[in-house]
Parts: sequence; structure tokens; C-alpha cells
Amino acid sequence: MADTGPLPSELLPPGVRARFVDNGNGLSMHVLEAGHEGPGAADRPTVLLLHGFPEIAYSWRDVMPALAAAGWHVVAPDQRGYGRTTGWSAGYDDDLAPFYMLNLVRDILGLVAALGRRRVAVVGHDYGSPVAAACALVRPDVFRSLVLMSAPFGGPPSLLPDPAAAPGVATGLSNADLTRDLAALARPRKHYQWYYSTRPADRDMRDCPEGIHAFLRAYFHMKSADWAENRPHPLQAWRADELAKLPTYYVMDLDRDMPATVRPEMPSPAAAAACRWLPDEALAVYADEYGRIGFQGGLQWYRVVTGGHWGRELRTFAGRSIDVPSMYVAGASDWGVHQKPGEFERMQNGALTDLRGVHLLDGAGHWVQQERAEAVAGLLVEFLGQTRG
Repeated sequence: MADTGPLPSELLPPGVRARFVDNGNGLSMHVLEAGHEGPGAADRPTVLLLHGFPEIAYSWRDVMPALAAAGWHVVAPDQRGYGRTTGWSAGYDDDLAPFYMLNLVRDILGLVAALGRRRVAVVGHDYGSPVAAACALVRPDVFRSLVLMSAPFGGPPSLLPDPAAAPGVATGLSNADLTRDLAALARPRKHYQWYYSTRPADRDMRDCPEGIHAFLRAYFHMKSADWAENRPHPLQAWRADELAKLPTYYVMDLDRDMPATVRPEMPSPAAAAACRWLPDEALAVYADEYGRIGFQGGLQWYRVVTGGHWGRELRTFAGRSIDVPSMYVAGASDWGVHQKPGEFERMQNGALTDLRGVHLLDGAGHWVQQERAEAVAGLLVEFLGQTRG
């Protein structure tokens, strides 16, 4: 992975800059930053914005200026395995330990320290959401408020199996029978996180026939509110027949890779040109970054989960709740709210004890901070203002 400079300023909104920060945990973190200039900038409170897959810090571009205008120092890093951050390796046969959850938390703690801060607010979307949740779970003295987007957090896994759990209800993604049961359905299926954990997944996406730009256009489209088939609802159990109700970008046909899964839903050229939340020049930033480094850095995170490492680490904190002020935001058309049966409900029933609001925004699917940037910024400004002290 060749080193490269920061994201060029012409790709960023006014007032947002890109630079590198040594996080003391082996990374030179590429960050986008706003609210760093002007009188009193050094005294502004800091909010960190953590992206998911397949995104980068750039996904927060339309939210950052509003937070800076509200008096915040705003920092969005490319996380380990992503974008222009360096200091990691992600060969399929490389050690996965650097991608374990507590090391991802150390990455963010190191960034906080390098910024000269002792307390921050943290916001996470998609896979950034469980990282943000873990930050608040294990270091509430540093991460003083929390916003989760798309992926709910239902608390750390329990130490022992729940004897009251209904038959067929698993405790998480380590269910060894899930792959077998999905493959045995009348329409054979596979779970996307297990597919993302396979050796060919990176090559499938990086070298797909249509090219990365077109693949990402179809992928972002199919998981957005622009795809009319996204009508999420709760699932009853962690069981193959229930999970098969998820769209194929989550529970895939057994014989298809991800590009083949989303290819039939490619928007027309006219529809793509009319996509105001992800214009072609913005999509090109993603395509260029993933074309340069590939997808394996992000896919390592999935391998940590499906390999059981994530759950084993967080089980140390079994029974512990997140007690800092928190908020949850997602698109009303986002299946991510319900992709893990029961998680959304557990989040509201004890995992987050000071949950100040749950917001499902119309007109947004999975990419809520891009599809409804103005509404998300408004919710963040209000919540962060209330919890600023």
C-alpha cells in the first residue's frame, strides 16, 4: 500500500481540511477536520465521526460544516484499513489482531490524545457504530456522549447462554449452523458477512467486470431509499427462514458474489445523474480510494466478527450498559435497523440507559448522513448542544 497525500482541498467543502495525525497506535490517521480555525478554536469541544463500510471519512463531508458552525471541532478519520490512513496491512493471511475491537478503540483513544483532548463526543455509522459504542462502553470518562447510526448496539454478549432464549435464536454472528441452514433453504442463500470473510470477496469487488465505480453506484443505490424495495420490518429470530426475508445485499443468493447481487438493480444513467446525495463526482472519490487500496482492509473487520474474536473481547464487559447520553439515528428505509433480530429492541431496553432519542428519517436508507445530511446535522447539533456540558 503506497503512501499518498491528504485528500485534495478541491474535493472538500469550504472550511474542511484534510491532514494526517499520528495516533500512537501504529497509524498515521488521515482525518478530515472542521472548526479548527478562528477565534477560540482551541477551546471548542470535539466530536469524532466514525464511518463504516464501504465508506471513508469523506462520507461525513456534508455534515461537518454545520457542526463546525454550531461551535464544534469536528474530526472524521479514515479508520484502520480504510482510505489514506497508513500503518496497517490487510493481506488475507495477515494477523487479524490489529482489527480486534479493543484495538480499534485504542486507535480512536490515540487520536483523541493526539488531538490534545481529554473528553469528546463520538458518532458512528454502520461499522463505525459498534466501534463508537465500544468506546463509550469501555471509556465513558473520555467518550462523554454517543450517537449511533444505522447499526443498533444491544450490549455486549452475555457470559453464558440465555436459558430462556427460544429454540433457534442465536446470540450473534458466531452461530455455526447459520451457513448450513441458509444454504439448505429452497432458495439457497448465504449471509453477506460470511461472504465478506472469504478470500475471493476483495477480488470479486475490486476486479468486477463493470469496474469499481459502477459497482459502488449499484451498491449505494440498492441500500438507499432510492431503491423502492427497501421496506424494513422487525425479524422474529436469528433463524435462516427469518433472515431470508432480508434483501439480497444482506442475505445473498448462494451462487452470487456481491457485484452480481447488486448489478441487476443498477440505476439508469438518468437516475444516477439525478442522485443529489451522491453525485458522480462524489462517488468517484470512493471509487478512486477503493481502486487504489482494495477492499480487504474493511473486510478484515467482518472476519474478526465471523471468527468470533469480536464477541470474545466484548464478553469481558458482559452485563455492562452504556450510561452516557446517547441518540440513535437511521433511515426509515434502512434494513440495518433490523438486520440483527432483537438488537434494536435491546438497545432501547437497557443497553443504552440514557437514550435521549430514536429517529428514523423518511427519505433515507442505509446512508443516512449522506441521503439526509441536513436533517442529520440538525439532530446532531441539537443533541450535542444539550449534552455539551
